[in-house]
Amino acid sequence: MALTFHWFLPTQGDSRGIVGGGHGVEVGSAWRTREPTVGYLTQIARAAEQLGFTGVLTPTGAWCEDSWLSTAMLVSATERLKFLVAFRPGLLSPTLAAQMASTYQRLSNGRLLLNVVTGGEAHEQRTHGDFLDKDARYARTDEFLEVVNRLWAGETVDFSGTHISVEQAVLHRRPDPVPPVYFGGSSPAALDVAAQRVDTYLTWGEPPNAVAEKIGRVRERAAAHGRTLDYGIRLHVISRDTAEEAWAEAGRLLSHLTPETIERVQSGLSRSESEGQQRMLALHGGRTDDLEIYPNLWAGVGLVRGGAGTALVGSHREVADRIEEYAALGIDEFVLSGYPHLEEAYWFGEGVLPLLAERGLWHHPGRPADTAEPAAPAVPFSGPAETVPQPAS
Repeated sequence: MALTFHWFLPTQGDSRGIVGGGHGVEVGSAWRTREPTVGYLTQIARAAEQLGFTGVLTPTGAWCEDSWLSTAMLVSATERLKFLVAFRPGLLSPTLAAQMASTYQRLSNGRLLLNVVTGGEAHEQRTHGDFLDKDARYARTDEFLEVVNRLWAGETVDFSGTHISVEQAVLHRRPDPVPPVYFGGSSPAALDVAAQRVDTYLTWGEPPNAVAEKIGRVRERAAAHGRTLDYGIRLHVISRDTAEEAWAEAGRLLSHLTPETIERVQSGLSRSESEGQQRMLALHGGRTDDLEIYPNLWAGVGLVRGGAGTALVGSHREVADRIEEYAALGIDEFVLSGYPHLEEAYWFGEGVLPLLAERGLWHHPGRPADTAEPAAPAVPFSGPAETVPQPAS
């Protein structure tokens, strides 16, 4: 089994501390010291490509830069890297979205992946003129994806639904290949959409038993429709040469979060309509004294960040072990991030990926299949410099 790894493009800004944002959290609720310029995002994209990540996820929302435009500016700066573009289906027509994806595929030589985000916060949706309630938003997403999939299949579509209607919709140039659709959500309505319409179901990082239970429900629904899906997980990561170093870094991140900031953010997140967000909050309850909720799974990020709020923390080998544990549940795609995103990409890419390659769980997508992966570093990254033998005088 070959696992796929994606990194994250911080189009909301980056920092050596946790940057807030998402699900109603204002960006300024935590550090942002690196602006999301094209130059900085290019550094991250090129690092991810070099290290062996397949793609990079870009978020969507009022708190970050537009995902379509941001990633389009990075295509020519990379060669192989794919872009997992998050967007909200209720904010543009399905015909336009299908056309945009088709154009993106042609101009990027097939490097588009799509992350459909229904939108979990009614107050944010209303700022865009969207006044549907949560279940209606999922119903609209289902109709949206039906139209898009039919257009990509080459149909001329007449569709009259509760929320979406098109007449004689057609694409004059279809995408080749059709971009895979990624989708997340924890409510029953979300699981039904996933089972019928998408290619990869994404969950946020919870303890393995909770992840197994959730994807088991999706599998059952998908099987009822005669479908099978791929499964992915969204996590942060703090991987170091030793467990002590990794947990010290987690402690450093936590030390910069004031009680006032945590209380303010938790108060806002508690009003979230997202079931997934409520599951994230339940992992820590706003407390800072018991954040390792499973071996090497730390809930500290979620104290000040909406959305994915857990991180794998430990030595490179421990992080690899946890990834292997999730893989045994059926997770084959990992969407990872860390603060700051440039440096953490290297910690993971040079520390964990070689270990997974040794176990036969990963191969660098930019190299031929019969090319041996580089061995894990013989000396710790943070250890003393290797002494180079000198010629005899």
